[in-house]
Amino acid sequence: MTKTILITGSTDGIGLLTAQTLAAEGHRVLLHGRNAAKLEAAANTIEGPVELYKSDLSNMADVHALASDIRAKHDKIDVVINNAGILKAPNTVTKGGYDLRFMVNAIAPYVLTRDLLPIIAKDGRVVNLSSAAQAPVDLDALHGCRQLSDMDVYAQSKLALTIWSREMAKTLPDGPAVIAVNPGSLLASKLVKEGFGIAGNDLSIGANILRDAALDASFANASGAYFDNDSQQFAQPHAAALDAAHSAEVMQGLDEAAAMLG
Repeated sequence: MTKTILITGSTDGIGLLTAQTLAAEGHRVLLHGRNAAKLEAAANTIEGPVELYKSDLSNMADVHALASDIRAKHDKIDVVINNAGILKAPNTVTKGGYDLRFMVNAIAPYVLTRDLLPIIAKDGRVVNLSSAAQAPVDLDALHGCRQLSDMDVYAQSKLALTIWSREMAKTLPDGPAVIAVNPGSLLASKLVKEGFGIAGNDLSIGANILRDAALDASFANASGAYFDNDSQQFAQPHAAALDAAHSAEVMQGLDEAAAMLG
């Protein structure tokens, strides 16, 4: 059965390879990127039905507009893969005053998913790209009031993503499933090459697990779970994600950021 699947940050790396994999199986893929030329180039590498959506996830108006554009064209989508992520950038502060990594890696996918929930199929899935790098969230840093090192803010943003995956799943007992996935450490993505200066491991390690998380029966009852592809099994996330008080603080912080940024 053909599925309609949105993949954010799908002009290169794991996102593009996942898009190519899913399109080759006959699914309709909604490609997302910040750059029109890169979107067109990515689309040219895909055999199958694709739609192109240009949006800057560091800008909340763009996040809402992306959801509106998709809802204008679709009554239903089956899967959202929140793949877009940033570790390093020349300017790490958004126009709204937030850290770029918290915005793109955690706040934007949270708001985008909320906006799209009315059209995500009940038996569908939201797959969020987490990481082996996770750390307790500094709420001042989340709100852009404190600067952190690249790796610290990246790890905290990924824990924030993992927390909202777990907490959103609790509010959706009838679906869709919300699943956080570490696709594999140090894969050969642009993020790894720029951040760590290494070639990285085979991207297909990540693309294959994202494909399974999106469609395979083994993830059908995994809402709220965290899958660690380094160990190739469902696992516990960082202990801070299991702390009810910390999770509540992070959710409040995300809601406040979403409201502040409009």
